[in-house]
Amino acid sequence: MPTECSADLFGFAAVEGREVVAGFDGGAITSNAGALLLGSTDRAIGLLARFATCFEDVRRQDLIEHEVVTLVGQRVFGIALGYEDLNDHDRLRYDPIFAVLASKLAARREDCAPLAGKSTLNRLELSRLQPTRYHKISHNPIAIKRLFVDLFLEAHERAPDTIVLDLDATDDPVHGDQEGRFFHGYYDCYCYLPLYVFCGRHLLAAKLRRANVDAAAGAVEEVMRIVAQIRRRWPKVRILLRADSGFARDDLMTWCEANGVDFLFGLQQNERLNAEITCDLHRAEAKSRRTGKPARYFREFKYRTRRSWSCERRVIAKAEFTAGEANPRFVVTSLKRSESRPKYLYEKVYCARGDMENRIKECQLDLYADRTSTGTMRANQLRLWFASMAYVLLCALRRIALQNTPFAKASCGTIRLKLLKIGALVRTSVRRIKIAMASSCPEAQLWGQAAVSLNAAASARGSPA
Repeated sequence: MPTECSADLFGFAAVEGREVVAGFDGGAITSNAGALLLGSTDRAIGLLARFATCFEDVRRQDLIEHEVVTLVGQRVFGIALGYEDLNDHDRLRYDPIFAVLASKLAARREDCAPLAGKSTLNRLELSRLQPTRYHKISHNPIAIKRLFVDLFLEAHERAPDTIVLDLDATDDPVHGDQEGRFFHGYYDCYCYLPLYVFCGRHLLAAKLRRANVDAAAGAVEEVMRIVAQIRRRWPKVRILLRADSGFARDDLMTWCEANGVDFLFGLQQNERLNAEITCDLHRAEAKSRRTGKPARYFREFKYRTRRSWSCERRVIAKAEFTAGEANPRFVVTSLKRSESRPKYLYEKVYCARGDMENRIKECQLDLYADRTSTGTMRANQLRLWFASMAYVLLCALRRIALQNTPFAKASCGTIRLKLLKIGALVRTSVRRIKIAMASSCPEAQLWGQAAVSLNAAASARGSPA
């Protein structure tokens, strides 16, 4: 049967003798109903209200339609729900769920929507460090960076004995003429080189950098700031820094040694290091050829570079023969032999840092942390922070409400797909707002359990459920 359509109705192939027609006439329907969980998560940890205080608004308050907390919430919720572009908000400003999350159902002026469009949000992203005549909203980078660590500290009921801070740099490709773009030979593209600091799944820092710097550039300053803030709250906690060979720099290791912070960094192989394990590599090769399986041996020794290091340090070597060739690997650490044997230190402690790469993928692939397409580094850094706050929000949702569920270790993208992108009909009356979600939602029961857990956490914090 040929399809027919009109301006309001679209026809499709009949099913069991019944016409199939579709139209955009359902009324107040949303595809973001599950985002109510994000609102409850925000109330449980108090993220957006504190994030908004990192901005200074010198606009005339009697004339503004959209407050800073509304603008910040729109951007963070939008990214968490998969809307990477500001253009999306020209339609999302009418979405009933976004209005509920913003606690603003109607505009104060007749010519405005309840929420902001792309132009207003763009002015927020282009905010300066100090307000000006044409940029009346400014932001405080120091306060924003401090907030990430505060949220991490508050996520723990009591101070842990030991924490591991993972550092890593990654590529953030750019495709225009953005300020600070440089060609990076390793990544073979024009990009930025952001620095991330994680503790498990918790994001503590996301620093945008030019790509013409060393991987560890600025790491000492970031670690100093983070460690000082952590120790003000947890003075007795033991801290271990963990990173790949790009961070095995003398200034960082010297600072750690002087400030009681342990480190475990990868170490780039060279002729001197390989010579230390020649016998072990021969043993591994002989065993591998005899058994037909990979073979490895571990040993440790003291090592100092000829020029760059200020002292000798403990190095752990893995002499491995696999896939028909030698595969030597090295790490340098401040940990003593009495605390950790070489095999355990390398396989169980150092190799665990690979999980941080999954966290970076969540930030970049699921939450668009690499959407740094505006002209200035300042604005792109702010975009990176918005995406990072969306990650923190989803991480808190996972930690508080999904801990004992199949989604306890799910990625941000999976949580969005399964629990947030739910269709619903929104009915608003004088006394209540009824959000009727799809009866066929596969995760309806789990969603309900999550909602109860989040409301309990919000009540415990003193926020209205």
